[in-house]
Amino acid sequence: MDGTESHRRNCATQEPGVRDRMLDSAENEPDKDRVTLKKEIGLLSACAIIIGNIIGSGIFISPKGVLEHAGSVGFSLIVWVLGGGICALGSLCYAELGVTIPKSGGDYSYVTEIFGGLTGFLLLWSGVLIMYPTTLAVIALTFSNYVLQPAFPACLPPYIATRMLSTTCVLFLTWVNCSSVRWATRIQDFFTVGKLLALCLIIIVGLVEICRGHYDALRPQNAFEFIRDPSAGEIALAFLQASFAFSGWNFLNYVTEELVEPRKNLPRAIYISIPLVTLVYTLTNIAYFTSMSPEELLASNAVAVTFGEKLLGMFSWIMPISVALSTFGGINGYLFTSSRLCFSGAREGHLPQLLAMIHVKNCTPIPALIVCCSATILILCIGETHDLINYVSFINFLSYGVTIAGLLYYRWKKPNLVRPIKVSLLVPLSYLLFWAVLLMFALYSEPVVCGMGLVIMLTGVPVYFIGVYWQSKPQWIYSIVEMATYVGQKLCYVVFPQEELAAPVEQEEKSEL
Repeated sequence: MDGTESHRRNCATQEPGVRDRMLDSAENEPDKDRVTLKKEIGLLSACAIIIGNIIGSGIFISPKGVLEHAGSVGFSLIVWVLGGGICALGSLCYAELGVTIPKSGGDYSYVTEIFGGLTGFLLLWSGVLIMYPTTLAVIALTFSNYVLQPAFPACLPPYIATRMLSTTCVLFLTWVNCSSVRWATRIQDFFTVGKLLALCLIIIVGLVEICRGHYDALRPQNAFEFIRDPSAGEIALAFLQASFAFSGWNFLNYVTEELVEPRKNLPRAIYISIPLVTLVYTLTNIAYFTSMSPEELLASNAVAVTFGEKLLGMFSWIMPISVALSTFGGINGYLFTSSRLCFSGAREGHLPQLLAMIHVKNCTPIPALIVCCSATILILCIGETHDLINYVSFINFLSYGVTIAGLLYYRWKKPNLVRPIKVSLLVPLSYLLFWAVLLMFALYSEPVVCGMGLVIMLTGVPVYFIGVYWQSKPQWIYSIVEMATYVGQKLCYVVFPQEELAAPVEQEEKSEL
């Protein structure tokens, strides 16, 4: 027994007075008034969560990474298309997991269910401690830099100003997410549409340039003219750059319990969003090459801004604003989904129980949101985030492979489990083959970065055994935790959700008579 099941029972039995009052009131309340996570995410909002989290600042700022490693324009475009295809394979696997194990929490919930508490806790530990706060901090800093840049055209914005604006942005969006799920999803819908419109503007201007005959870099004889001959390692790194640009495709699985008809809308949102993002990414890169030579693109630190300066003239200010809007929506999406990871971890007994509680009236996980917000602000105060982002990328990529390997193991472990969606075995096997090759080259080319990522993850092992596995702690520790939980409930006005999640139902095979 790894301690997880015991914590689940503790979570269900602690605070009996609160839970009894909740259950008594539930009998007289209609479902819509119950204190539980509300199913307010429809198909449109589901697509907005996926698209909004995938399309961040990367496609506007630095698509040069793929070109740099691919070595030619034509091969870089092939990498973008294939990167979207690999992303689609992974998302199909997550669609099966999402409807088979209908829990919020994404990778963490699936790995915990399949491999047990320790493996799941290590993903949770690295995600809550480093991965999501660092990503949020970097996106917030990108937002503040682009908002403040017009005020400081000749130099970089001041350090304090960028940190203050980033913190204000994170605090504001945390307040929105604490106030209403509907508000948060509406913001996500609006800014996702804004991102797509900005990219459509780039694509349309690029198509106009192609019609005017300005596409020398895209001609077959030029497109596959290699700047240098790429090695196998360089090709792998090009795919790695593209795969990181598509990161966020699994974020809808973090909010499965808040989806309207998740068995229908989860796979539908994936089938709509991933091909759309792949198409937009590819066309956007084609548009960039209508205004810039490969050398100019490699020299640019903000490709979309350079594109705007060359082709939009007096309207070039649209591109910096587009990047700012894109990152603002990205912050909202990351806050929304990462808080559900904390909520799921607390419900499983891997984090303090206070984080598994939701607001009595707003039905939002306020304690979890406050933890995500506080961790992000702490990372902002630390200063340098570039090294942390490298470690995060490796941990994130590692978690994808472990989760999809879990799908294969779960089919062997529970062959009779009801699976509304069941993908061909070729899908997870193809993804894992691609994942293993990239992981091997990543370990070879960046051993220090990968090693530090593993160290960060493994620091969770002693924390797990002390905090989760060790059940016979001194009574004074439980008293302190109980008092802190009580104070947190009073301050945040939160209780445990009234509805318990139904476990997956295993269907026994009928024996023939």
